[in-house]
Amino acid sequence: MAQITGQRYLRTEALPHQWCPGCGNGIVLGAMLRAFEQLNLTNREVVVVTGLGCWGKADNYIRTNALHATHGRALAFATGVKAGNLDLHVVALMGDGDGATIGGNHLIHSARRNIGVTAIVVNNFTYGMTGGQQSALTPAAAITSTTAYGNPEPPFDLCALVEAAGANYVARETVCHPGLLQNRIREALSRHGFSLVEAVSPCTALYGPANKMNNPAAMLAWLKEKWIPARKYREIPNAAGQGYFPTGKLVDKDAPDFSARYAEVQLRAQRRLAQT
Repeated sequence: MAQITGQRYLRTEALPHQWCPGCGNGIVLGAMLRAFEQLNLTNREVVVVTGLGCWGKADNYIRTNALHATHGRALAFATGVKAGNLDLHVVALMGDGDGATIGGNHLIHSARRNIGVTAIVVNNFTYGMTGGQQSALTPAAAITSTTAYGNPEPPFDLCALVEAAGANYVARETVCHPGLLQNRIREALSRHGFSLVEAVSPCTALYGPANKMNNPAAMLAWLKEKWIPARKYREIPNAAGQGYFPTGKLVDKDAPDFSARYAEVQLRAQRRLAQT
């Protein structure tokens, strides 16, 4: 059996990448490109839309159609691309600052519309590129450059938020389990409607050292210990109070997506015009 590498989607001439040593972005990128290959997607039928931030630089290394958008607006552009050509696989790459904080409103409404876009949000727990500030996903009490004595705000549960808004597929994995992450991305790309994969990857340059994870190995050890499958999470008494977090496939349904509902509206309009 041929090895799945995803290399046909990788711009090798752009390497080495610019991410920090130990950063999980490369793990997420590899998982995504291998998922493309598993689904046998052509380079031309994929459109990767990115915002700003460290993960937003991923389009520099991807050999598909790409659109580099403004900060917080990747999903707005991705919605337009998908609405303009329903045959395209549209993937929006965002960090927690870009996708859940500055772009949080676009995230909610993309899920509410159930538009056929796959969002891959790398959760660094911080604004990694611009100085390590607190984001909407920064854990409570965490130290950042703007919460030097602890974060006073509770974070969003990104997956619960998107589930409540109406997404068809929602999953969360960590960079400690790249095989599982690849499977979730592949599943998300296979679904109709809006899908979200949250890839948990604390920033190793800023968030980790400020929060008792002084190197990438310590970060991976923490992820492996505390981020556990949702089934196991539900079996642990007071799991959240013990610092555990659920991972895995959290939502998988087949509600009509935006394009299907819009086609019904068009049909009603055409029938009305035919009667006049």
